[in-house]
Amino acid sequence: MGLGFRTSPTGGVAAPPYTNGPYIFSEQITFSNATLGGTEGDVWFVDGTNGKSTNTGQSWSEAMNTIQGAIDLAGAGDTIYITSKLIADFTGDPTSYAENVTITAGLNNLSLIGVCRGRTQGGLPQIKIGSGSTALLTVNAAGCLIANLGFNGISSTGGGILLDDDNSTKTAFGTSIINCHFKNCVGSTATNAATGGAIMWSAEGNAWQAYIGGNKFYKNVGDIVLLGTNNSVPQDVVIENNVFSGPAGSVDCNLYLAGGSGMNGLTIRNNVFPCFPALGGTNDNPFDLTGCVGILCNNFFGWPTNGAGVKAQGATGDDMNVPVTMIIAGNQGECDTELDTGIAFRTA
Repeated sequence: MGLGFRTSPTGGVAAPPYTNGPYIFSEQITFSNATLGGTEGDVWFVDGTNGKSTNTGQSWSEAMNTIQGAIDLAGAGDTIYITSKLIADFTGDPTSYAENVTITAGLNNLSLIGVCRGRTQGGLPQIKIGSGSTALLTVNAAGCLIANLGFNGISSTGGGILLDDDNSTKTAFGTSIINCHFKNCVGSTATNAATGGAIMWSAEGNAWQAYIGGNKFYKNVGDIVLLGTNNSVPQDVVIENNVFSGPAGSVDCNLYLAGGSGMNGLTIRNNVFPCFPALGGTNDNPFDLTGCVGILCNNFFGWPTNGAGVKAQGATGDDMNVPVTMIIAGNQGECDTELDTGIAFRTA
């Protein structure tokens, strides 16, 4: 059932049999028997506190109690709404969905949308498994939307979201990840972002046309990581309007995109990098963009300062590893005038 406004293409009132239109919606009607859009576009509901595995999942009163349970019911093009679990212990960490979730191959254009109360760890439904070596969420389908969800990788070595695309039996191109919160995500090595982090491409690469926007990252060893390009180099990737991880002692590399042959058609714009990573790990750098081609523009960088308000150089300098194939424009770092001229960037 649904409400709308509709007349026939010629201006008269539409009547059965309902054809494909196009229709002009101009008067209120109720759809009671018509089927709109085939089997695509169903809506499912997840409530980890009040839901049940035996429910239909088709309303809040019949919500599923796990995210994977709803995915297993869903089809391509469907939308799944997820509400937060009831916070019960007041320790500063939300009560979580303790499950590894997979958007399986064939569920193209699926949307996972949290019921949002702000882009904070306590305002979003959170996935946290504790001990484990598998990504919290694995994407094996094209054109999916992941929005308004929290990912807490504490005690896990599988990372947050994995774009797992072999360009054959599973794919993840066209993924959009927006308004999510990522915390404590790490790969197989706790001091090397090259082994994993909050959002990752698999070692095959692929997963073109990804969009990562409006997310908050905190205390991840790596924020966005390209593990490799064994099959193809990811292309047309946009990373914008995010706040990346700090504090410095918790981060090895915010954007490690040097796995394999890098990325092509990469846009990194209007992001905030609040610190210069200083975990004491393998990279200790905001970037490794070796092999990447694209633009780095209008970003804001936080720098360590000395008493005079000038950037404090480390023993090896605080340069950022950005190749000449990345165009640099309009970036700002208040305590370092060198950043505006590009001198603070090291050619890879």
